[in-house]
Amino acid sequence: MKQLLTELQEIDLQHVWHPCSQMKDYEDFPPIVIKKGQGVWLYDEQSQRYLDAVSSWWVNIFGHANPRISQALSDQAFTLEHAIFANFSHEPAIKLAQKLVALTPQRLQKVFFADNGSSAIEIALKMSFQYHMQTGKTTKKRFLALTDAYHGETLGALSVGGVDLYNEVYQPLLLDTVRAQGPDCFRCPFNQHPESCHAQCIQFVEDQLMLHHMDITAVIIEPLIQAAAGMKMYPAIYLRRLRELCTKYDVHLIADEIAVGFGRTGTLFACEQADITPDFMCLSKGLTGGYLPLSVVLTTNEVYQAFYDDYGTMKAFLHSHSYTGNTLACRVALEVLTMFEEEQYIAIVQEKGQRMRKLAEQAFADLPYVGEYRQVGLVGAIELVANRESKEPLPSEERIGYQIYKRALAKGLLIRPLGNVLYFMPPYIITDDEMQFMIQTTQETIVQFFKEREDQACFNDNQHYHL
Repeated sequence: MKQLLTELQEIDLQHVWHPCSQMKDYEDFPPIVIKKGQGVWLYDEQSQRYLDAVSSWWVNIFGHANPRISQALSDQAFTLEHAIFANFSHEPAIKLAQKLVALTPQRLQKVFFADNGSSAIEIALKMSFQYHMQTGKTTKKRFLALTDAYHGETLGALSVGGVDLYNEVYQPLLLDTVRAQGPDCFRCPFNQHPESCHAQCIQFVEDQLMLHHMDITAVIIEPLIQAAAGMKMYPAIYLRRLRELCTKYDVHLIADEIAVGFGRTGTLFACEQADITPDFMCLSKGLTGGYLPLSVVLTTNEVYQAFYDDYGTMKAFLHSHSYTGNTLACRVALEVLTMFEEEQYIAIVQEKGQRMRKLAEQAFADLPYVGEYRQVGLVGAIELVANRESKEPLPSEERIGYQIYKRALAKGLLIRPLGNVLYFMPPYIITDDEMQFMIQTTQETIVQFFKEREDQACFNDNQHYHL
C-alpha cells in the first residue's frame, strides 16, 4: 500500500531530481519535506522531528537556525549581498582570508575562493599542474590518488576519486590517474593496529612514486578519514610519511579537508594532528556552518609566485566563478571562525567525542553484525558485516544500510548510510540527552532489522522445506 502524499511531495516528485538517489525508490519512500530546523533537529510538514545525526551532509556544525550566524547573515544582506571579485574586493573576504591564513598550517599564505568542494578540488589540481608547466617541469601531467578516495563529482574531482559507484560510468571521460592502495585499518594487509603501526601501507604510495614521480604533479588525500569510502580512518603517521614522500619525489601534496576540516577530527584541521603543511588545502562544508555554499583553496607563496608576472606572459590563473568570494558566504564564514575562537568549540568537540565513543562502544560492542565501531573526533562509524571473525562484508545488493536508515527515520533519527556503514557526524551543539537518543535509537534499529532479517530467513527456509 503506497503512502499518501502531501501536495508538496507530489510536486517534488513531478519536478525535482534529487542527488545521490535512484528516483524509483521515491515511489515507495517519498522525500520528506522539511519545514524548519532548530538545533540538531529537522521538522517536517507534520511537525515530526528528526535528529540530524549527519549534519545535513556534514555541513551543519553549529546547529540549524543558529541565532548568531543567522544574525550575521541578516546584517550583511542589508549591506552588500555580492560584488564581482575581479578587480574588486570587500571586507568579509579580506578578513576571512586573513583569518584562514592565521589558522591553517604555516606556509599557507594565499587564499583562492570558490563556491563548493568539487570546485576547490578542481582549482587545486589545475594550480598544481599549471605551476609545474610554468616552472619547466612539463612532464608532470598526472595525479596520484588512493583507492576508495572521494573528492567530488565534477570530472576532474571524479578522476582522482576511487569509488566505483560514482566513477565507473564516466571512466572514458576521466583523467589518467595513478592509483595507489589506500590505508584500510579494519582489514589491514599487514595485520597491524592503527594505534601502534608505522603506516607500513604507505609503501603502496612510494612504489607508485618511484615508478611515476617524473610524471606526477600532485598526490591528493583526505586526511585521517576517507569519508565516502565508508568512514575509513587511519593514523596521523600515514600523513607524516606521505608528506616526506611528496617532498622527496618533488610532487605536491593536496589535502582535501572539505569533510574533515573545522573541528570534525578533534582539531581545527586534520593535518594538525600530523604536524604537516600540505602544498594545497581545500576547505568547504563546515566553513559556513551549513548556511551557504563556499569553498577555498589555500596554497604557498612559492606556488603563487609561479603565476605572478606581466599579463603578456599569460601565466595568470584564469579560473573564475560568478559567485567567487560571495559577500554573504564570506561574512557567515567569518562568523563561524569567530565562534570557534570565542566559544572554544575545539574543546567542546573533544569532550563530546569522548562521550560519544563511550556510549557507542557500550551500545555496539556485543552486536553480532557490528564488525567494528571506529571514531576520530566527532565522527563515528559502525561497519556492519556478515561475520565478525572473518570480517566478511554483507551482500551489497540487500542494501542493509539503506533498510536501517529507513527504519531509523521512522523513529525520528537521520543516519544516512554509506553502503553498509552507518555513521554519526552530529552538530557540535548536540546535548548529552540527544547523543544518548542518537546512539540508543541506532542500536535498537540495528537489532530490530537483523531480527526481522533472521525471521524472514527462517520463514523462507520453512517454506522451502514444506515444498
